[in-house]
Amino acid sequence: MGLWGVFRILSLLLVPLVPLLPGTACGLRNASQRTFKIDYHHNRFLRDGQPFRYISGSIHYSRVPRFYWKDRLLKMKMAGLNAIQTYVPWNFHEPQPGQYEFSGEQDVEYFIKLAHELGLLVILRPGPYICAEWDMGGLPAWLLLKESIILRSSDPDYLAAVDKWLGVLLPKMKPLLYQNGGPIITVQVENEYGSYFTCDYDYLRFLQKLFHYHLGKDVLLFTTDGALEPFLQCGALQGLYATVDFGPGANITAAFEIQRKSEPKGPLVNSEFYTGWLDHWGQPHSTVKTEVVASSLHDILARGANVNLYMFIGGTNFAYWNGANMPYKAQPTSYDYDAPLSEAGDLTEKYFALRDVIRKFEKVPEGFIPPSTPKFAYGKVALKKLKTVEDALTILCPPGPVKSLYPLTFIQVKQYFGFVLYRTTLPQDCSDPTPLSSPLSGVHDRAYVAVDGVPQGVLERSTVTSLNITGKAGATLDLLVENMGRVNYGRYINDFKGLVSNLTLGSKILTDWMIFPLDTENAVRRPLQDWNGYNKRHHEKALAHTSSNYTLPAFYMGNFSIPSGIPDLPQDTFIQFPGWTKGQVWINGFNLGRYWPARGPQVTLFVPRHILVTSAPNTIVVLELERAPCGDNGPELCTVEFVDRPVISATPTSGHPPPGLPD
Repeated sequence: MGLWGVFRILSLLLVPLVPLLPGTACGLRNASQRTFKIDYHHNRFLRDGQPFRYISGSIHYSRVPRFYWKDRLLKMKMAGLNAIQTYVPWNFHEPQPGQYEFSGEQDVEYFIKLAHELGLLVILRPGPYICAEWDMGGLPAWLLLKESIILRSSDPDYLAAVDKWLGVLLPKMKPLLYQNGGPIITVQVENEYGSYFTCDYDYLRFLQKLFHYHLGKDVLLFTTDGALEPFLQCGALQGLYATVDFGPGANITAAFEIQRKSEPKGPLVNSEFYTGWLDHWGQPHSTVKTEVVASSLHDILARGANVNLYMFIGGTNFAYWNGANMPYKAQPTSYDYDAPLSEAGDLTEKYFALRDVIRKFEKVPEGFIPPSTPKFAYGKVALKKLKTVEDALTILCPPGPVKSLYPLTFIQVKQYFGFVLYRTTLPQDCSDPTPLSSPLSGVHDRAYVAVDGVPQGVLERSTVTSLNITGKAGATLDLLVENMGRVNYGRYINDFKGLVSNLTLGSKILTDWMIFPLDTENAVRRPLQDWNGYNKRHHEKALAHTSSNYTLPAFYMGNFSIPSGIPDLPQDTFIQFPGWTKGQVWINGFNLGRYWPARGPQVTLFVPRHILVTSAPNTIVVLELERAPCGDNGPELCTVEFVDRPVISATPTSGHPPPGLPD
């Protein structure tokens, strides 16, 4: 640590105590009477000296619009929960090194205070790694600027970044701790660390000291690991209370016996009791029967154990936030999880069944449960083609391309999400189909290939590593590469994106690349006149050779109005894409996420009402990557449709049921 680091630590030591939550009665005197501790003699928690058991549910504020935080939290409270559990995704709050975002949708302090106002306690999981089916498990992609970095270890560069980040986050959390008048009763250190290959106790000790330094010596710190002995060998550390996670199919007695091997005394805790499971594109939607979850929850509560239901509401992977698992399979936009509250916050049969189970053990609040929000089918909206990605490069990449002899990764051009266009020329004549190949499976994750504006097909990570193309020597070869979401679990979370190794044409390595990082987010918010102008018209003969299976990646736009005179509009809705294949969609500049009905199981995307307006037309922008349902001059219309019911369990077109991955 340099002089600045020493100065920073000394300055933190001299900072006065952070004030308590506004409105905390009697200030420090009253807060000092608040305690949350473990009673090792009676295997329980003590809250203010009284026996206490939590029944909690997971909600990720990063997956639920701020507009709906109160609605979801109130529904959780009315189900009989006395606590909530939430992750803090580092990359959600520090998108660029040193650039911190804690307002609006990222206002985690407001979210925690809202839970407090509603009488819910909070179990905080600040990582720094969180898994969560979230991009790179919450770790910022910019950590990979040092290519050799060993994540989740004592690597000095990793520790320096963690130290700086937690030095920003944890002081914001300190006044929200229970003993300081807030709702946070326990704080998790790391996440399922026993499932990771590094098994670095020095790293866990570093975190333990850092958490105590910023939060004080009285904070109750814990760990969570799968209920298998090897996981707790690497995931547990003396001084951090070890808990386990398991789902309704597990042997409850055996699972808690595993916890007892690390914690012979103290409360039994299942930190992740799975109410459902995660999805992947191309695999069936995961469901877990209500009666199975309810029966298992009853058995856990009957033992006097503490439990957190993961998830109680799953929510949505808006924009590009979804993660992925290996062998590479990305998770969809919906994180419904078959949870008691649906992705859209709707009450389900599972919600009422679990409420009935909880009622047998704890007092459930009387009164009104907020109903499911009304949904509205706004109908079909016609879209017109704006521009192909190729024609829109001046809008999408104003600084122009980066030139390199060999391909550069997304990280090397400082593009952390979305899309990068890689361009070179064909070094030889390919009048006969010639294989364009990625011998080391270096396309991360999908590349949409065109030669002189003629679509050739798609290369896909691990599954499609070679593609026959045709074109003349000197023709322009474009690969639009999509980052489909970084791996969030296991040893491969250092997931580089883009062309991560060389491509070959026949036996020749392709060189002399122009690399365009695409700023789609700013481009879709630009006024329409910026998009007007020259569009290339490729030679009719060239177009005749194009495969009817593909159209060039292109942007489409349309708008629809919601009458302002009708009470209660706008309402939530769902958007579907009849005839479309795969892409990204924005409404009024808000990035809803990825659609891929051609693969499934998700067909509709959730559209929360707060992004819609009645005062002006609502603008829809679609980036279709593979095949649009309409041609440039054909009679077919490109339409999307707003419906009032979700479809997230369509029969997928490829793949097999997912393996049992720990969450």
